[in-house]
Amino acid sequence: MATQSRATLAPAKCDTCESEGTADKRVQQPHKKALTNRLRRIEGQVGGVLNMVEQDRYCVDILMQISAVKSALDGVATEILSTHANGCVRKAVQEDGGEEAIEELLRVVRRMIR
Repeated sequence: MATQSRATLAPAKCDTCESEGTADKRVQQPHKKALTNRLRRIEGQVGGVLNMVEQDRYCVDILMQISAVKSALDGVATEILSTHANGCVRKAVQEDGGEEAIEELLRVVRRMIR
């Protein structure tokens, strides 16, 4: 199955930031198909880890698969973070200085690196 490499996914802009409250905001992901494909592959990897545990596979093999799942999730998170920074945050900075958007972005990054 051919996949689109991360390098070919140019940072896109969030053109559809809506609503004022964080809980109500929605953004149409510009690379939704690629993201959903990656997430479905990760879902399959998690299922594989479950099977490994059920089949009493070697601990180190299970840990390596868990590491691969975490890395894949980090890749998806980085892609979405990039889209957010290049779209929503950039738009906020251009419109009103973006202090709130930058602070929100920094909170997200702090949580991601824990």
